[in-house]
Amino acid sequence: MAAQLQFRDVTLGYDRHPAVHHLTGEIAEGSLLAVCGPNGAGKSTLFRGIVGILKPLAGQIGLGAVAARDIAYLPQSADIDRSFPISVFDFVGTGLWRSKGLFGGFGKAEVARVDRALSAVGLTGFENRSIGTLSGGQMQRMLFARLLLQDARVIVLDEPFNAIDAKTANDLMDLVLRWHKEGRTVLAALHDLDLVRRHFPHTLLLARQAVAWGDTLQTLTAERLLEARRMCEAFDDDAAACAIDAPPMRAA
Repeated sequence: MAAQLQFRDVTLGYDRHPAVHHLTGEIAEGSLLAVCGPNGAGKSTLFRGIVGILKPLAGQIGLGAVAARDIAYLPQSADIDRSFPISVFDFVGTGLWRSKGLFGGFGKAEVARVDRALSAVGLTGFENRSIGTLSGGQMQRMLFARLLLQDARVIVLDEPFNAIDAKTANDLMDLVLRWHKEGRTVLAALHDLDLVRRHFPHTLLLARQAVAWGDTLQTLTAERLLEARRMCEAFDDDAAACAIDAPPMRAA
C-alpha cells in the first residue's frame, strides 16, 4: 500500500530546541496508528508538524498525494478556548469550511449535515448550548462531530480520550474504527496502552526520538517502554537542534 505520510530525518522543535529528533519512516494509506510515549515525548509536537502548524527545524514531512486541507486535526481539549461565545451548532459547522469556505452560507443541506453529525456523537438537543457549558465528555463528542463534517482522508487525534468517561471513550473509539474501515488514515496519541493493544495494529513509540515503530504487540514491550521513559528523562530540553545523534531505531 502506498505511503500516505513520509518522514525524512525530521526534527521538530521550538526556538531551535528540538522536541522530536531524527524521525524517519512512513505511514501507509489506511493505517490505524497509535503514537505512544511518556509525557514530554514529543507526540503533540509531531502532530503539529504533520498538520502544518509547526515547520520542521530539519528534514521533511511528505504528504504524498494528500493536500494539507485533506488532514483533519483534533487538538487536546485544553487547547480549545471554551470561553469563546459560540454555540455547539456553529462550532460543529466550522467543519464545513473546507467545502463551503469561511463565509459560505448554510442552506438546508448543510444544516441537515450538522444535525446528522451531532446525532452521530449523541449530542442531539445540544445545538444551542454554549460550548462553555459542556462537560469534558460532551466537549470531546462535539469535536468529533466537527471531524465527521470535515470528511478528511487523514485524521490526527491528540489524546482524544483523555479525562473523559468510559462510555464516551467507547462511543468515540467506535467512530475511529469506522473511519479505519472506510480506508481513512488515522493517527492517535494515546496513553491507555490496553486500549492501544486492543484496537491499534501499529504503534510508534516515541521518546523525543523513535524507540520502535511497527506491530503494536512487538513495539509495546516492557523493555521498550522502560527505554522510552529513560530516554525522555535523559533528554536535554536546552539542546540545540541536531546536537544529539539519533540511535538506530529498533524495528518491532
